[in-house]
Amino acid sequence: MEQLITGAKALHIPIQPEHLRAFRIYQEELLKWNERFNLTAITDDQGVQIRHFLDSLSCCLGMGCGEELRGQRVIDVGAGAGFPGLPLKILQPGLHLTLIEATGKKTRFLRHLVERLGLEGVTILHERAETLGQAPAHRERYDWVIARAVADTPILMEYLLPLANVGGQILAQKGEGAPAEVQRSEWTIKTLGGHVRRLVPVELHGLAETRYLVLVDKVARTPPKYPRRPGMPSKRPLTAD
Repeated sequence: MEQLITGAKALHIPIQPEHLRAFRIYQEELLKWNERFNLTAITDDQGVQIRHFLDSLSCCLGMGCGEELRGQRVIDVGAGAGFPGLPLKILQPGLHLTLIEATGKKTRFLRHLVERLGLEGVTILHERAETLGQAPAHRERYDWVIARAVADTPILMEYLLPLANVGGQILAQKGEGAPAEVQRSEWTIKTLGGHVRRLVPVELHGLAETRYLVLVDKVARTPPKYPRRPGMPSKRPLTAD
């Protein structure tokens, strides 16, 4: 776990021995399950530590990962193999985490992993974001709505903003094209009740490219017609054109 330790130190993210034990189990289970199911293309030791674990923990630069997250309701949309939600939960057990994933084999892995790690306060849903965003139990119920590498920003915001409560926040992990994506998504974000607060550049130890945390405040309620039915946001992205 040297790459993770070094990278976290560079980002001023405290990693304790109990966290490292959990990340070792996480990596073992990820690679074991990946032999049977296609959970990730990244399987080398350095790649898992940096591109999965450290990249997930970099969300702390936008969210914080201390007492400010205790008791917060966080939902990870398109969680895949658990990134970034589960690494954040390992670091801050006091947050209430919901993982939403549309692929059955990935939700089975997530349930197994949460049990294996002994994590409490984690809900795993085999569902689509468009459906959940219209469900009264989830619509505008979360303090933080987070996602990594799910979709282009105009599409992504239709998935995320309906789930955030007014006063809540969105965090989207994006690559080098984030500034341009966000600029052309400003109308969409405003229409859905959001306001771009800032973009946080992230330099990860061991990676050459710059990544970004896109932080959006939920400042108004999302109009009832959004999100549209499953498949529509990606088929016809909500834009001003």
